[in-house]
Amino acid sequence: MKRSLIQIAAFTIVVFFTYKTVSHPNPEDLTRSLSMNLSEVSKQRDALFTEIEEKASKYEVAPQDAKIDKVWKAQPGLNGLKVNVKKSYENMKKNGVFDEKKLVMDQIAPDVHLSDLPPSPIYRGHPEKQMASFLINVAWGNEHIPGMLETLKKHGVKATFFLEGRWVKENPSMAKMIVDAGHEVGNHSYTHPNMKTLGSDAVREQLVKTNEVIEAITGNDVVWFAPPSGSYRDEVVKIAHDMKLGTIMWSVDTIDWQKPEPNVLINRVMGKIHPGAMILMHPTPSTAQALDTLIISIKEKGLELGSVSSLLSEERITHHH
Repeated sequence: MKRSLIQIAAFTIVVFFTYKTVSHPNPEDLTRSLSMNLSEVSKQRDALFTEIEEKASKYEVAPQDAKIDKVWKAQPGLNGLKVNVKKSYENMKKNGVFDEKKLVMDQIAPDVHLSDLPPSPIYRGHPEKQMASFLINVAWGNEHIPGMLETLKKHGVKATFFLEGRWVKENPSMAKMIVDAGHEVGNHSYTHPNMKTLGSDAVREQLVKTNEVIEAITGNDVVWFAPPSGSYRDEVVKIAHDMKLGTIMWSVDTIDWQKPEPNVLINRVMGKIHPGAMILMHPTPSTAQALDTLIISIKEKGLELGSVSSLLSEERITHHH
């Protein structure tokens, strides 16, 4: 009996150790195995990470400073692009292969900004920025404004309306309608005088009164000034600059006050459209009728449409994921 118990005990011990060895391998073996797997993963990670680092410079673009151009006067800067290696790796690690569509780019600001430049008018945005802007000068043409607002809304386009101060005072609800639709508003003087020949004090008064009435009725601060008929002298630009107003001109003119046929207006604009374009228009029947086709045609050229502030910002338009 005693011997039988000893045999059973011995058998139990053998079974126990066999089970332990098979089911629970040596901790050192387990650690070695894990290390090998992690090493493989790490090698793959390092290879992809290194590849992204090595290829990054191919996709990077240097920022461009704002400058005074001999022809175009003040020109805004444009952000550069730099690959964010860490975020790009996170985007690609699931598949483990390099994919330029999954690169994450950081925008790098230039050293010199539009606000650093001396007073100078602005005729266009940066010529490499894939965007254009509608400048809609308003001193009359009320009957065409609601239709134009509808068309802009339909296409998700924001414009900049330069409002005459006297017009705002007489049409507060329409001025509010423009702002409530999400558009930017600018200063177009108070009574539409020739700013080039106006005395300094009178220039200042025109700008101050217009800013005050726009801000009182819409609640919006004004940062841009469009001289009536594009008429100015250097001192006017400086006075506006001292009031923190940038002076806005244009690079494409609809000449819509001549009331051309809509197709004539469209061809005129499309013949001159370019990246960074600032397109001058008014609430006229020609523009109201042409606006829908004009927006579609400009977008087909690969240009986005936005407010003057959007166009003149340094943000680069990218279509990366």
